[in-house]
Amino acid sequence: MKTWHYAFIVFLGGCCYGILSTFVKLAYANGFSVTEVTGGQYLFGSLISWGLVLLTKRKKISRNQTIKLLLSGIPFGLTGVFYYQSLQTLNASLAIILLFQFVWIGTLIEWIFYKKKPSKVNLLAIMILLIGSILAAGIISNGGISLSWQGTMWGLLAAVTFSAFIFLSGSVGTNVSPLLKSAVLSTGGLIVVFLVFPPIYLVDFPVLLGVAPYGLLLGFFGVVLPPLLFSIGMPHIGPGLGTILTTSELPVAVSMSALVLKEDVGVVQWIGVIFILCGIIVGNVRHSNATKKIVHVEKKSVSPSS
Repeated sequence: MKTWHYAFIVFLGGCCYGILSTFVKLAYANGFSVTEVTGGQYLFGSLISWGLVLLTKRKKISRNQTIKLLLSGIPFGLTGVFYYQSLQTLNASLAIILLFQFVWIGTLIEWIFYKKKPSKVNLLAIMILLIGSILAAGIISNGGISLSWQGTMWGLLAAVTFSAFIFLSGSVGTNVSPLLKSAVLSTGGLIVVFLVFPPIYLVDFPVLLGVAPYGLLLGFFGVVLPPLLFSIGMPHIGPGLGTILTTSELPVAVSMSALVLKEDVGVVQWIGVIFILCGIIVGNVRHSNATKKIVHVEKKSVSPSS
């Protein structure tokens, strides 16, 4: 599989996250709480993941690998918890901007752990993405923001944990099948969510039955697919490009808001979407050029001497 194939797989993983906000809003509109929606998402997502594992040929996984993957699922679960906490005191536009800080945090992580200093083109892509996120989130068109230190703290923590999850997706359990890896990561996230949001609703059958349709949708697009797609693509492209590609979340969220929720999305927001797509292209082109250079050098090194 070529590098751009892996990049596209990670891009799709980011798109999956963009679908979530629409279904979350629909669940809230039908009277379900943060605890029920978040818990339902991770519960049904984990059940789906393990159901898929049971339907496929399974390779053995060591206890050490299992523990590492369960621990790697902690930032996965915490991202949802922190992000939903930030939404309690911040408007959605500002909360998603804070979450979007994972773009440069991911590049910083790659610099620290992989010793890959970001190039000028990479920094340009990040700048374009951040400008696009401000425009697409509607902060400017909505005429200002409402800031609280608690919400800001939760939002930034969500950005850090999401960056950590992206990094761990590409570096932990690389020899484990993506489907099994996704299931174990989901389980780690589920444990964290249940510790923070005790699943009292599990004994309330009418509530559990009511939240099930939303839990299935949110679980599939928010718990099953992203870890699976990231497990396939991240080891081949690295967290730097990975974080750039996952910004596909916001354009999808804006588009879903307009198409499904019939929300008024202004010209400025669509310009922001275009900025984000341009930032993704710039970052991906930089990575593609770097890959071509590496391949060229390798071919020269193995060519027969005259």
